[in-house]
Amino acid sequence: MYSKLKMLPLVLAATTALVAPAAAIERSAPEPAYLTDTIPAPKDVAYPGTMVLNVDATDIDRAILRVKQAIPVAEAGPMTLLFPKWLPGKHGPRGEIEKLAGLKIMAGGKVLPWRRDNLDVYAFHIDVPQGTSQLDVSFEFLGATNKPQGRITITPAMMNIQWEQVSLYPAGYFTRRIPISATVTYPDGWKAASGLPSTATGSTYRYETTDYETLVDSPVFAGKYFRQERLSPRVRLNIVADEAKFLEAKPEQIEAHRKLVDQAVKLFGAQHYDNYEFLLALTDKMGGIGLEHHRSSENGVNPEYFTEWNKGPGRRNLLPHEFTHSWNGKFRRPAGNWTPDFNTPMNDDLLWVYEGQTQFWGYVLGARSGLFTKQETLDALAAIAANLDIRRGRDWRALQDTTNDPVITARSPKGWVSFQRSEDYYNEGMLVWLEVDSLLRAQSGGRKSMDDFARAFFGQKDGDWGIDTFEFKDVVATLNSIVPYDWDAFLTTRLGEKAKGAPFNGFVNGGYRLTYVDEPTPFIKDQERTSKAIDLSYSIGLTSKGGEITQVIWDGPAFNAGLAIGSKILAVDGMAYSDDRLKEAIRAAKGGKEPIRLLVQSGDRFRDIAIEWNGGLRYPKLEKTGSGTGTLDLLLTARK
Repeated sequence: MYSKLKMLPLVLAATTALVAPAAAIERSAPEPAYLTDTIPAPKDVAYPGTMVLNVDATDIDRAILRVKQAIPVAEAGPMTLLFPKWLPGKHGPRGEIEKLAGLKIMAGGKVLPWRRDNLDVYAFHIDVPQGTSQLDVSFEFLGATNKPQGRITITPAMMNIQWEQVSLYPAGYFTRRIPISATVTYPDGWKAASGLPSTATGSTYRYETTDYETLVDSPVFAGKYFRQERLSPRVRLNIVADEAKFLEAKPEQIEAHRKLVDQAVKLFGAQHYDNYEFLLALTDKMGGIGLEHHRSSENGVNPEYFTEWNKGPGRRNLLPHEFTHSWNGKFRRPAGNWTPDFNTPMNDDLLWVYEGQTQFWGYVLGARSGLFTKQETLDALAAIAANLDIRRGRDWRALQDTTNDPVITARSPKGWVSFQRSEDYYNEGMLVWLEVDSLLRAQSGGRKSMDDFARAFFGQKDGDWGIDTFEFKDVVATLNSIVPYDWDAFLTTRLGEKAKGAPFNGFVNGGYRLTYVDEPTPFIKDQERTSKAIDLSYSIGLTSKGGEITQVIWDGPAFNAGLAIGSKILAVDGMAYSDDRLKEAIRAAKGGKEPIRLLVQSGDRFRDIAIEWNGGLRYPKLEKTGSGTGTLDLLLTARK
């Protein structure tokens, strides 16, 4: 023992001697590798020539679109071709570059080597040889064949062609200055519709030569089962369906869509299209969509949209929303949301106007046209308001910040949406505009409303389907021109506040209040029916689909009991799970002191969970607070 102790200082000394030189060595520190952006900036000059695009869309079994494109060139040397990245209406870098395959670029019959840009994977660099007048480009767009690959756009009965998926364009030019002529060959017997006029020879459609910006803004719905209805001299409804039987629509159902057009024109006072095409897919095979364009809109709803009309409003709010975008978002567009090409980043800071006010007008026009009854509209507004009211994300995150969500998440699912928030500029934006309407009416003694704003802001230049950009100051100035008020301060407060609870003044001032009842409204019942899920957000704080937990409300009873999305409820109070059994357990616990007991499976773990909730079932509903006609009633009344 003595000898070992005696040696210890020597060992420590040796260790110190080994460490000391290492500590003195200066660590290597790299300098950043500054990469040069070699993609030409867009310029507002005419492109020298017209691109020609041919798409073979006949391979519907494998969802493959085969592309051949001729791109004229004026000079030899470096050239960059771009695949669209930042897409209008999607508010973010959502171009599906991963589905481009088999790219080949040729000049004079010879294959040219291409190099993908190191900074921007949507850009392809080539060297154009001397004497070249045209590039011949070919590639395949590999459409999704199941949901994990992305939205399904091609089925055996229909397809949705978005031109940005099947074309490249030359960098260095505003897309509105690049001419293009497109042709598509569809499966035999199919019919197609687009906001861009075309002529058909058999199953081949030749589209009117236009500019690339307009082409991308003119997608196609095509299908085996097709129906077209004239809604007005300038508007048509084009319907494709999974099966022929779903095309059956009663005259009064088509008439409600005609009234939508009539009420929109009466509201805005001008139409910002020469002709407008509703593209409507009745499907549960092709992926859902709601996307606005200047002279058309892409709309995906359930197959039974017409045939189960009387079971509830379903997705009948979609068309009023997308139609409104022809005025708000397409003609009047936030300055940050217009870019000279499809690879320049957008600034989404005014989406609370672009989408929030469109959501507002979508529900108003739905009620005025009869696509929604007034009560269905009130019930929908109640559900929206209540859902926002319980979002604890409002404690830390302002409405304005949610306009960044299209870039942050690209609409990917969130685990704790009630705490993270999502694209709340849609629905909370709508509540802000409801409050603006009530203030306009109150400040003017009932003489002015949001109808006056719509006419002043959107109602100029009938037939002009160009783009008129705006900024925050323009919104404020228009409101002040209708009724003087401190609109700047009001809007700034609503956009920046981190208040507990959603802004309800639009309801309160309009003659209603949000309350809760123990039976779901017909609107909520319809939502539960179509989603095959139950919504218990306002009682125990979760939603469930067949026992699988699909949402948990942050800081609610289920959250405090330790539940999370993805867990599966196997039993309720010792009995096998069913939706009705869970609801009955919540009813039975009302007013008592005993918790609601669940057996829950999370992976290979089983847990007994006790949820402390004795408030019974709760569902949101708007309740009238006075007699007579309130301002919210007036807002939802059809215009003559």
